[in-house]
Amino acid sequence: QVQLVESGGGLVQAGGSLRLSCAASGSIFSINAMGWYRQAPGKQRELVATITSRGSTNYADSVKGRFTISRDNAKSTVYLQMNSLKPGDTAVYYCNADVTPWGWGLSVDYWGQGTQVTVSS
Repeated sequence: QVQLVESGGGLVQAGGSLRLSCAASGSIFSINAMGWYRQAPGKQRELVATITSRGSTNYADSVKGRFTISRDNAKSTVYLQMNSLKPGDTAVYYCNADVTPWGWGLSVDYWGQGTQVTVSS
């Protein structure tokens, strides 16, 4: 069993910053890509940023230059530093990890429970 636990969401004014964290735990052999997605009310879940096990990153155009994804492989943790936040960034943010559990021959997609980020104008 693998769990992803997120933290760091909250309420912030426009222009402010927040840092999200997501720690993976459980019967983990290896973690491949990790990432953050978000879902605003009435909208589909969308990719925010991803990072490979070697540190290659990918960002949605809407967050480039404002958000930074990073990871600590020793801690099985991925971070999302969000700066210059806008009201349009308001959403539930979900952590995602492509994990190979111990004893498995293939990787499985896991999701966190989500953390609310609200940006006021």
